[in-house]
Amino acid sequence: MSGDDPLPRDLADALAAARGRFGRLASRIVYLATTGSTNDIASSLAASDDHEGAVVLAGAQTAGRGRRGHVWLSPPGSGLYVSVVLTPARATNRDRATMLITLAAGVALAEGLQAATSLRVDLKWPNDLFVARRKLGGILSEGVGDAVVVGYGINVTAVAFSPELASRATSLETESANRVDRAEVLVETLAALARRYDDLLTGRFDAILDEWRARAPGACGARVSCTTSSGTQIGVTDGIDGRGALLVRIGGRTERIVAGEVSWL
Repeated sequence: MSGDDPLPRDLADALAAARGRFGRLASRIVYLATTGSTNDIASSLAASDDHEGAVVLAGAQTAGRGRRGHVWLSPPGSGLYVSVVLTPARATNRDRATMLITLAAGVALAEGLQAATSLRVDLKWPNDLFVARRKLGGILSEGVGDAVVVGYGINVTAVAFSPELASRATSLETESANRVDRAEVLVETLAALARRYDDLLTGRFDAILDEWRARAPGACGARVSCTTSSGTQIGVTDGIDGRGALLVRIGGRTERIVAGEVSWL
């Protein structure tokens, strides 16, 4: 297991000890003390060869990003910044597996974080992780040929968020009121992602959807604003369908939201 920079000892030891829990993941590990975006590095790996399971880690990102081009604050020593190359094209039902990959990753990360810290983590469609209504982390999935790069950023330590984010963001240490072992968080999130990736590949979609629904209280009965190519509309969430689209009741009809901005009001 090697990368462009030496893997920190705490991470190297934890990953080596847990190697049997990662299934198809961690076939290659690349670590960079600082990089623009782990997703960009993982995308280059995915485009150059068959790198299913490759994991890219960074101590800090200078150009971390979230969904729809939003900036993801990624200072050194404060978070976990990870990207994994997955190939849902290998799945029994490749189209549905690809559509559900972000939701599956959300379920996995919530499970992994709870295993590492005992915190109950909630999900918000399509790619956010919350604790007590404050954002803890996010997921960015990007297609590269037959592969999908799943990147995730988790706020581990209490950082000096900008005034704009201070009331809306949180960290594992803030919520647990204890020191959090980033190596344990990495191991548990990768192990959970490996399990849920296997669910995708073998068509166990209901297991993913049921757990996602159980962890997403805002997916039903919440008032939201939806901004899509058709404009901005106000409605009430009505769950998700079997392909991961958010259902929103707007007037007398139900809309399937598969892209665009959704804001909880």
